[in-house]
Amino acid sequence: MEKIVIIPTYNEKDNVRAIIQAVMDLNLNYHVLVIDDGSPDGTADIVKEIIKQYPHQLFIEERKGKLGLGTAYIHGFKWCLKKGYQYIFEMDADFSHNPKDLERLYLACKDNCGDVAVGSRYVPGGKTENWPWDRRLYSRGGSLYTRLLTWMPVNDPTAGFMCYKRKVLETINLDKIMFVGYAFQIEMKFAAWKLGFKIVEVPITFIDRKVGVSKMNKGILKEGVLGVLKIQWQSLFKNYRRRVKSENIPQLN
Repeated sequence: MEKIVIIPTYNEKDNVRAIIQAVMDLNLNYHVLVIDDGSPDGTADIVKEIIKQYPHQLFIEERKGKLGLGTAYIHGFKWCLKKGYQYIFEMDADFSHNPKDLERLYLACKDNCGDVAVGSRYVPGGKTENWPWDRRLYSRGGSLYTRLLTWMPVNDPTAGFMCYKRKVLETINLDKIMFVGYAFQIEMKFAAWKLGFKIVEVPITFIDRKVGVSKMNKGILKEGVLGVLKIQWQSLFKNYRRRVKSENIPQLN
């Protein structure tokens, strides 16, 4: 029980079977935790069916209603810590993140002394495919804006393809992470950096989803713009470190 991939889902019936199978087909002993937010399209039922094939590798946590990406990951982090996993990954369900890159993130933490590995679009070797010009502009502009305001040395601060060492998620007070959308990824990296953890970036190719509907909207973008300001301001007063011993794992809500 060393490596687990958290995959949040909402209406991903067209992708979820394939993405789970792609992780399992790596044959590298990855476990998968799906966090489903009450998908009305039956995503959870598909996962439960697949669990029969992988009863000791695949798990699902179901929540009532669409509660947001950030809270899904926080729920997943706490679940994984409680179960004893050492390397905890974030990955989208829509194949915008290539499961074959999981091992590169893992090795960046295990062998390259990283505490957090970021699948980055904006380091040499990284790129995006099939994105419209406005999406590229928002993403590039958001990354530059975040770096200028926070001074955080991460080229792709909004990236959502991640590997965390257990000690990072044990140290961060997950209950103090305030954002649930676009800014969640920024705040998690910011908290890890502020606490002195080493963040390494691994170049990836990000491919826009081919099936299903993007969850990106104006509200998420607005949270990103205003959220960076709030993150930087509150960092003057907020301590992200948990005030309990690391072995006292936070309980699921």
